Formats: sequence, structure tokens, C-alpha cells
Amino acid sequence: MTIDCFSNIAFIPNDIWVAITIKVASDSIRDLCSLRMTCKAARDAGEADIVHRSVSIPPPHATSWWWCLSPEAKRFFDRCMVAGHPELLFREALRELFIRRNENVGLQMLNSANSTGHAAAKYALTMTLLIRTDDNDEKQKGLELYRELDAASSLADYKARCFSILTISWPSEVQMPRIEEQHTVCASPRCSTRGHMPLLYDNRRRAAERNSIHAFGGAAHIPCIQCRADYDLQVFVNLP
Repeated sequence: MTIDCFSNIAFIPNDIWVAITIKVASDSIRDLCSLRMTCKAARDAGEADIVHRSVSIPPPHATSWWWCLSPEAKRFFDRCMVAGHPELLFREALRELFIRRNENVGLQMLNSANSTGHAAAKYALTMTLLIRTDDNDEKQKGLELYRELDAASSLADYKARCFSILTISWPSEVQMPRIEEQHTVCASPRCSTRGHMPLLYDNRRRAAERNSIHAFGGAAHIPCIQCRADYDLQVFVNLP
């Protein structure tokens, strides 16, 4: 009876195996490896690009140290990158932008990760576009993305994700861009808060060092959304 049951595995369609493998991969890399060792059908299903795009990647602080030294692990993650894994694209984009200083490559990767719905990549892409001074169209695109993020009220979560990647993965190598003194997202001469966001950020930062309640709130009370974007740019470039 048991032998007949296991022999039926051979008749399960490959697309069902792929669906099962995606579910397992999205829960745990370890479980994916265990599944692939059970039979040839599971091993073959585990080779699909969609499986490599669906793998659950642990946060940096929870990543096993030996993964960095294992050739097998490196080949696996390289395969995930080639398949277009959103989280790995996001992390590699930050490396290209703020360590290797390859802006075009980094932006391309952020756009790819953002197109899959990766929220933190959308935040990093938004900030990177807003800080540009050489392309007004890109800056306007960044402002449109910022409006979407601001409406979703999830900016704090995305900042935390970027902070985690930058400070845990490469704490001493990160070179964040600098904001030129006269550069502001807000361009309205009638805006009463235009140009004051660096001062507000410094006040919040000093308050945080004193554990003061005045450290909280960010620029949420500022009515001008472009000034709020300027404040968040200050936060972004001072993340590490």
C-alpha cells in the first residue's frame, strides 16, 4: 500500500510540483533544500525561475554567517539574482548606489524590484530620484512616488528596512549622497516652511539623543507635502 502511494508521485503534473515548491520556498530556504532532496520531481521543480524569485530571504541580522563562505550558497543566491528575486535586487541596488557608486546600475535594479511591488525598493527609489538635481523629470517621478508612499502612511517601515540593510550588511562602507545646500524638493516661494527641513531634522535628532519626546513626529505636522519630502530626504541621507 505504501509503495503504491509513493509511486503516484510520478503522475503529479510538473506545474503542481512547482506550485508546491513555491509555497515551501516562500516559507524557508532550509525547507526548500529538504524538499528538493525527496525526489527527482521536487528537484526539477526547484530549478524553476519562479521558485528562485519566491525564496524567503531572511533579514541580515538573521542570516547564517556561513552562507557568505559557502560556494553552494553563493551559487544559489546568484541564481536567485539572475531570476530577478525582488529582495536580492533591492539589496544589491543599495550596494551599487551607496558603496560602488554605480547610480545607473543601482537605479535599474531598484526599478526592477519596485516593478514587482517591493515596498522598501519603492522608498529607496523615491528618495534617490528626489535627490537628483540633473534630471527634473526623474525628480517629478520621485515626487509622484512619494505622494503614494505618504498616502499609505508606511514610510517609517520602509526607512527601517533600508536602515537595517545598510547598517548591518556594510556598516563601514556606505557612502550616502549629500544634499546640496540650496537643493529642495519644495519650489514654492510662498511656502512658509520651505528650506527649514534641515533645521527641523537637526532638532529632532538632538531631541532623540536626549531621549526627549520632541524627537517624535518627524514632519507629519507640516502641511506642504514637498517639504515633508525634503525632511524625509534628510532622514534618508543620514540613515547609516
